[in-house]
Amino acid sequence: GESSSMYDSCLCFSAACGLKCYVCALSDPHSCTDVVTCPAGMDRCFSTVTKSCINSVPCVSPMSCCEGNLCNSAIPTGPSAMLLLVSSAIITIFL
Repeated sequence: GESSSMYDSCLCFSAACGLKCYVCALSDPHSCTDVVTCPAGMDRCFSTVTKSCINSVPCVSPMSCCEGNLCNSAIPTGPSAMLLLVSSAIITIFL
């Protein structure tokens, strides 16, 4: 009937059709308006904050740490920016 097809549509939207999450460009973190459909197996959206204080013990590759006042102020450019983004995503997924 009509109610069962509406139920099936809702099921498809939430499960089989994939989770939708906002994504941002690293070059413009304030433009988080793009939407991506997550691949199978990805069941969470995430956001990361990558600047803070930390003890030196967990500062191992691929995490990037620095010493000195305000040393983490600039957004990295080039391949290192992508490495930082990917490593942050991996760390967040497995925490």
